[in-house]
Amino acid sequence: MSANETHYCSCLTFEDLDPAVQKVLNSQVRGVLLKSAKWPERSVIRIRFLEGDPALQQRVRKAANEWDKLVNLTFSFDQRKPSDVRIAFQQGKGSWSYLGTMCRNIPDPQPTMNFGWLTNESSDEEVRSVVLHEFGHLLGLTHEHFNVKGGGIEWNRDAVIRDLSGPPNNWDSATIEHNMFQKFRDTDIYSTVMDRESIMMYPIPAAWTLNGMSIGFNSVLSEQDKKFVQTMYHN
Repeated sequence: MSANETHYCSCLTFEDLDPAVQKVLNSQVRGVLLKSAKWPERSVIRIRFLEGDPALQQRVRKAANEWDKLVNLTFSFDQRKPSDVRIAFQQGKGSWSYLGTMCRNIPDPQPTMNFGWLTNESSDEEVRSVVLHEFGHLLGLTHEHFNVKGGGIEWNRDAVIRDLSGPPNNWDSATIEHNMFQKFRDTDIYSTVMDRESIMMYPIPAAWTLNGMSIGFNSVLSEQDKKFVQTMYHN
């Protein structure tokens, strides 16, 4: 497995908002990430598709509901306006989602989540993996490799930067830094010991670490994913 074979998603936070929106929100959310992105209990999250084949939309809904049944939130897929979450299938623009309630700050009709490599031909495993990962971001979960509890990952930074700079990801240095190496303060996040099997964990080839550690492709919710999100949202 290498980055030349694997797509990696972007998780969008405060710094990715339009500067005008940042200015308005600065006093409320600056420096607070996961905790500020957490949905109020019993929220009904209104979700609208901006495009996409109906059959693919149905596959997305089916996968997303694996999260929905674990939490005291409701995913309401409804094509009427207004909506909290707007899903696009813009090819070539990656798969990504804003973290948690941050989507409410994005003006309609801009997308708040994108599935840039899902098509009708995508396998069920790929659809499930990508959708569960992005809807994990919607719940406020960030990438598991940011978690330093339990020791963290000893990155070979040069190798990571070299691979992610090329296809299929073609990330610039700022995107790599933001999605691979950023640090969160303990006071800003809820976390447990790093879970290698988490749906929020990137595939990590051994060449990306200094000690030969590697992590495979996760396509289902781990037991810790389930327990953690139930703790966050008290189902």
